[in-house]
Amino acid sequence: MAKVRIKKGDTVIVIRGKDKGKIGKVLRVIPEEERLIVEKVNFVKEFIRRDRSRNIQGGIMEKEAPIHVSNVLLFCSECNRGVRIKNKILDDGSKIRVCHRCESSLDRLR
Repeated sequence: MAKVRIKKGDTVIVIRGKDKGKIGKVLRVIPEEERLIVEKVNFVKEFIRRDRSRNIQGGIMEKEAPIHVSNVLLFCSECNRGVRIKNKILDDGSKIRVCHRCESSLDRLR
C-alpha cells in the first residue's frame, strides 16, 4: 500500500476519467483504499428511501464518490496546473511539500 501524499483541504485537479480537468478541494482521504473524495467531482446518484420516523423525505440525491489517488494531481497556483510534489527539509528540520516545477510551497499556512 503506497503512502497517500495528498491531505484534506488540498486543491487537486482531475487528470483522468469523466471529470477530467475539474479542480476541487479534497474533502476526505481514505488511505486504506488509496482514494479521496473531492468537492464537486465524481457525482453519483443515491436513492434514499422515505422514513417517517426520522422525518426523511425519499428521493434521488447526488453526492461525491471516492476517486483513486492516481487520477488526480496536486494543483499549484503558481504554475496554474497540476504538478508532482517533492518533500523539502527546512533548516529547522521540518518537512514541507513543494512543487516539482517552480519549487513553491504547497503546504497551507497553519
